[in-house]
Amino acid sequence: MGMMTEFKEFAIKGNAVDMAVGIVIGAAFGKIVSSFVGDVIMPPVGMLLGGVDFSDLAFTLKEASGDIPAVAISYGSFIQTVMDFTIVAFAIFMVVKGINTLKKNEIQAPKAPPKPSSEEVLLTEIRDLLKERK
Repeated sequence: MGMMTEFKEFAIKGNAVDMAVGIVIGAAFGKIVSSFVGDVIMPPVGMLLGGVDFSDLAFTLKEASGDIPAVAISYGSFIQTVMDFTIVAFAIFMVVKGINTLKKNEIQAPKAPPKPSSEEVLLTEIRDLLKERK
């Protein structure tokens, strides 16, 4: 089997398409969460902590000199990224929990036994008649 044929089979499978859609939606969701954390959550948190802007929090290891930029550890950006991750993880947890609840309800719902076919009904009647004759 040629490589192109294998690739075509892989790309057309439902799982690969579903995964691609999930990645695109996940990337867009990540941008929304980053904006939510950076523009909605962190400003009030910074205000509560005395007007701190988390994006500016950093330890400067070496000051800038000339064309060489400063060397700094930007722990404020790290705090913001941790908040992003926490919100995304919680949102995914809630979605998975909802799906698991739906699956659990689906599995626990009693299913009616399938109706016997006309052939099975006829054979049952014949069996019952033969039992009566004995």
